[in-house]
Amino acid sequence: MLRLWRSTVTRAGRLVGSIDQGTSSTRFILFNEKAQKVASYQKEHAQIYPKEGWCEHDPMEIIQNTRECVNNAFQEAKGLGYKVDDIAGIGITNQRETTIVWDKYTGKPLHNAIVWLDLRTTQLAEGLEEKYGSKDHFRPVCGLPISTYFSGIKLRWLLENVPKVKQAVDEGRAMFGTIDTWLIWNLTGGANDHQSASFVTDVTNASRTMLMDLSTRSWHKETCNELGVPLDILPEIRSCAEVYGHMSDTDLSGVPISGCAGDQHAAMLGQCAFTAGEAKNTYGTGCFMLMNVGEQPVQSDHGLLSTVCFQLGADAPVNYALEGSTAVAGRAVQWLRDNLGILANAKEIEALASEVPGTEGVVFVPAFSGLFAPYWRSDARACILGLTLYSTRAHIARAALEAITFQTQEVLEAMEADSNVKLATLKVDGGMTVNNLLMQLQANAVQVPVARPIEVETTALGAAFAAGIATGVWSGANDLNGINPVEKTFMPEISPEDCEKKMVVWKDAITRTFNLARHDD
Repeated sequence: MLRLWRSTVTRAGRLVGSIDQGTSSTRFILFNEKAQKVASYQKEHAQIYPKEGWCEHDPMEIIQNTRECVNNAFQEAKGLGYKVDDIAGIGITNQRETTIVWDKYTGKPLHNAIVWLDLRTTQLAEGLEEKYGSKDHFRPVCGLPISTYFSGIKLRWLLENVPKVKQAVDEGRAMFGTIDTWLIWNLTGGANDHQSASFVTDVTNASRTMLMDLSTRSWHKETCNELGVPLDILPEIRSCAEVYGHMSDTDLSGVPISGCAGDQHAAMLGQCAFTAGEAKNTYGTGCFMLMNVGEQPVQSDHGLLSTVCFQLGADAPVNYALEGSTAVAGRAVQWLRDNLGILANAKEIEALASEVPGTEGVVFVPAFSGLFAPYWRSDARACILGLTLYSTRAHIARAALEAITFQTQEVLEAMEADSNVKLATLKVDGGMTVNNLLMQLQANAVQVPVARPIEVETTALGAAFAAGIATGVWSGANDLNGINPVEKTFMPEISPEDCEKKMVVWKDAITRTFNLARHDD
């Protein structure tokens, strides 16, 4: 699917570009200095499901789509009078944890990308947990539990199960990267220009591999050894805001790539959450809540992840975050559309769910890829509970929206317990936040105001902010505060007592999803 967005913004000042490479699609957006969209182009890519629980992407399709999006959006900007020289820099934000290994000489992937929500490493993760006696064996160093979610486990699987990968490693031809590394390396020259090609990742994406020491922001040799990962296939770790190289082989050749952050970290930048105690929740394929905890990492006692928040320059201080990740949010709506056929398109769900005042006891736990925070149960599977002969597709649709909000409330409870900070307002962003019913249900579930900004696609905006800071478009955080103000605030419309009753039912339903996974030999 192709999406060309046409701007009503008139030509003025410098532009900053943002490549937003997500789980379902790739976009390129050009923003002006006021953070207004000037031009945008988007293209979806194929979701590949070789086996139950497996999910892959074609890396070649992703880089091809990226170049197409860059070129088409720029042509739109040219129609408004902009030139290549008007573009100060380009930022990249990406689906995190998704893992690629490729041949440095041919530039070809040695396997499809293993997507962050893929479950093929379940038995590998369980074996490591059994070996070390705890899923938290690596947590003191990397801030993450042993899980199918993270890149280090996926890389170990590739090394053990794909002979081409093992052979390339042995012959010194292999390069490993998450999507950001793959894009930067290709866009700065790739196999055609080894001298210019930049083999780097940023500190936020590196913090999602299980291989980086949170305190030193460098690859942790002992962890790499334990997981069987050679250090020489790993990219250099850099900050989120610096020039990594220059674009090649597109209409924007010569423009610096000057910003990079994983999607949820970029959303923190797009929300201008620069201060400790600020938090946001992003609603996309999954749901991801981050809280800025300042310049020292905070380890979680309640099932959350300790991660880097951002670093806006090579010599800038590093901010850390606590994160609660939910594997399935918008993906549940896609499932209702594509697998059950009860929606013609995803946008219909708001109207359909609004046809009924409640779910009439229907509870939908979308644990298609197990449960992430705060449970970390890879053995869980999705359930729809409480169906009666009275139940309709509208009840199921509303239950799907409620599930997103209940999962967010559980993450928020854990985050407040770990941080000792009671949130006064929940900042929200992502494509699903245009759904007013979902946002109202979210306010009901968390019992605090929910604030939606004018620009809800804050991942792309955050990457642009990083790129613009590196190239002098903005001097830093002070230039950005207030640049993306609140568009609408949703207030709770049910009592805390009624909210608690709903959460009791939800938590009971959650326990019924445990141990449902089938482990095929």
